[in-house]
Amino acid sequence: MANSKITLLIFFYFSVIYTAKAANPDSEPFVGVNIGTDVSNLLSPADLVSFLQVQKITHIRLYDADPDILKALAKTKIQVIISVPNNQLLAIGTSNTTAASWVGRNVVAYYPETLITAIAVGDEVLTTVPSSAPILLPAIESLYSALVAANLHTTIKISTPHAASIILDPFPPSQAFFNQSLSSVMLPLLQFLSRTQSPLMMNLYPYYVFMQNKGVVPLDNSLFKPLTPSKEMVDPNTLLHYTNVLDAMIDAAYFSMKNLNITDVEVLVTESGWPSKGDSKEPYATIDNADTYNSNLIKHVLDRSGTPFHPEITSNVYIYELFNEDLRSPPISEANWGLFYANSTPIYLLHVSGSGTFLANDTTNQTYCIVMDDVDPKTLQAALDWACGPGKANCSEIQPGESCYQPNNVKNHASYAFDSYYHNEGKSPGSCDFKGVAMITTTDPSHGSCIFPGSKKVANKAKAVVNSTQISGVADRLRFISLRKNQISGNAVAFSILLLVSFMSSAAWV
Repeated sequence: MANSKITLLIFFYFSVIYTAKAANPDSEPFVGVNIGTDVSNLLSPADLVSFLQVQKITHIRLYDADPDILKALAKTKIQVIISVPNNQLLAIGTSNTTAASWVGRNVVAYYPETLITAIAVGDEVLTTVPSSAPILLPAIESLYSALVAANLHTTIKISTPHAASIILDPFPPSQAFFNQSLSSVMLPLLQFLSRTQSPLMMNLYPYYVFMQNKGVVPLDNSLFKPLTPSKEMVDPNTLLHYTNVLDAMIDAAYFSMKNLNITDVEVLVTESGWPSKGDSKEPYATIDNADTYNSNLIKHVLDRSGTPFHPEITSNVYIYELFNEDLRSPPISEANWGLFYANSTPIYLLHVSGSGTFLANDTTNQTYCIVMDDVDPKTLQAALDWACGPGKANCSEIQPGESCYQPNNVKNHASYAFDSYYHNEGKSPGSCDFKGVAMITTTDPSHGSCIFPGSKKVANKAKAVVNSTQISGVADRLRFISLRKNQISGNAVAFSILLLVSFMSSAAWV
């Protein structure tokens, strides 16, 4: 997945730093987020960076080198991968002068105030624009020479993201190998990565593996769900057991490199994720599956599990992606990989637990269920009728003369009823959907004397035992976690992660 996506870290762009590797920040695993730009009303660069800071997002990947975003990132400590778009490869690959100019304009002009950590040269070039394959390595080498001239080659890595399809026969991983038609590019590229200590960038999507192999690859394996030993995938050549598809894909890359005698290049997962919505041909593109995949992916990285072949190496991962790119072409799933809508409202709230000790950045524990924009009034009225009827929401406050009757329209009344039902159900997964017309927000929709059911003002008014700073469990709310540096027995421990909690549609109107 690529094109004009600027790794827009949503709620969800994280960074994780471990105890064991605290002395070497470059080796500390993290989860980041891609930011795509095919978005209506995309946040301004300043607002985008403010959003990232509020969410404690520390690593992002951009699909270009937008000067306004790079300028806005200055002095924020947010680490960023910038990219050379595919349409610029020819000019850079055929001219050292053009490459030097690109580095001067997009790197030297901003570094070190803006923490550029890597340059991604093109995106899935070998599979999407194979005609550019001969100039890919020359472009990389020209840019690297420009980094050397600027004395930045040891701090800024350079590589190129690949699609998983460059690897053939990926399972069992021990039998995997790079497409031999690409050998003239891959071998010298890997030798360059080894020489410069740069990563092999891979875009890995268990979602597509599952969709292309339904009936062979179980859904649970794709979603990182706990498996019984009988359901684990076993490599018959190594007897290594694989409990999830992503680890198998990463190890397939390692075995493919080993076949070319490259054993010192680490895999960086530049894209991975799961769509939250699809058409009739993509029934597994659901909010629940997207939440499950991304939540478990984060936990997997934070647990520093490594892979069966390389348990000592935990690959860094960039989640695709921060925002839904509503301007993307069909299928429907293409526009629904985001963690947030363009207005920064979460599409679902991730859940990550059991990965260590965290300090909750969110102290309000408040989320609300309201009507989405541009919903058909008839559909909305039907959902409102269900909420106030079979749903048993408290709709007394939206009756004539009551505090939430005004403004007297179906959207306002439905938002109140939805929020009542959502909280009556304990904010359980699926309780804020109403067949796709409702969404979760962290902004209190109360207005004037109208206090919504989820507002802490209601709890105070009713003298309920509610502490607005109470943490009631990660499965109940949207959180972004950040554990600051601590000194424990001389070891620096730093964790920075973005947490969100899950919501999905279920039966009836919810």
